[in-house]
Order: sequence, then structure tokens, then C-alpha cells
Amino acid sequence: MWNQLEELLKAKKMSRYKLSKLTGIRQTTLQSYKDGAEPSFKNMIKIADALDVSLDYFRKRDD
Repeated sequence: MWNQLEELLKAKKMSRYKLSKLTGIRQTTLQSYKDGAEPSFKNMIKIADALDVSLDYFRKRDD
């Protein structure tokens, strides 16, 4: 999930700080997602809404 999130942040030229402000999710919580923690469904909705994407974007892709 984190890889897709970082791709979106780069594409939208958005920092984690700005994402934190838009979603109300603390930066430490976002960092925990980078470190491997699974985000709650509620937080995933906030992130998807802030980045203007569907939740499906974050589904794991089978490679």
C-alpha cells in the first residue's frame, strides 16, 4: 500500500505533511504505515478522498 501512496504523493506533488493536514491523520501514523502498519479502513477512506482516488487504487496488485 505504501508504494502506491508514495507514487500518488509524487504525482500530485504533495508532501506527507500536507496529506496529514488534509486527512487529519497524524504524521506519526502515516510514518507507521510506511513502516508496515496496516491503516484502518476509516483512514484509507480519508487518504483516498484527499488524493482523489478510489479505494481500489490501493488494493494489492498481483504481479
